Amino acid sequence: MSITDQVTDLQHVGIPTADLAATIKFYEGLRFQLVGQFKNGAGEVAFLRFNHLTIETWTGDPVVHQAGAINHISLDTRDAQATFDAAQEAGYKIVEEQVQELPFWEHGIKYFNILGPNDETIEFCEIIK
Repeated sequence: MSITDQVTDLQHVGIPTADLAATIKFYEGLRFQLVGQFKNGAGEVAFLRFNHLTIETWTGDPVVHQAGAINHISLDTRDAQATFDAAQEAGYKIVEEQVQELPFWEHGIKYFNILGPNDETIEFCEIIK
């Protein structure tokens, strides 16, 4: 199985923030709609959507405040574990030792990250249905 057999679409772009309220207000001013907001440890996470683009923004991680401020891009996957296995088999540089879980959305998510050739982070995310 190839890693691309499980990938279905772009899921989101991740941008850390020091001020979640200001970031939400900024993107709402660009016609993004707040579609989800969650606690994440000591921080908060918000998802904002405009047509086909979703931005995940969160507090609690360092903020770059210059070009390169995007933390990661995320791809939708049907099955995070199958995609993880395929990524291992293909020899991708995987960040985590196993698939991770978070209590976002109604039933949670499963995800893992790989590094690209420039050390950019690519996340593979399954929203559990």
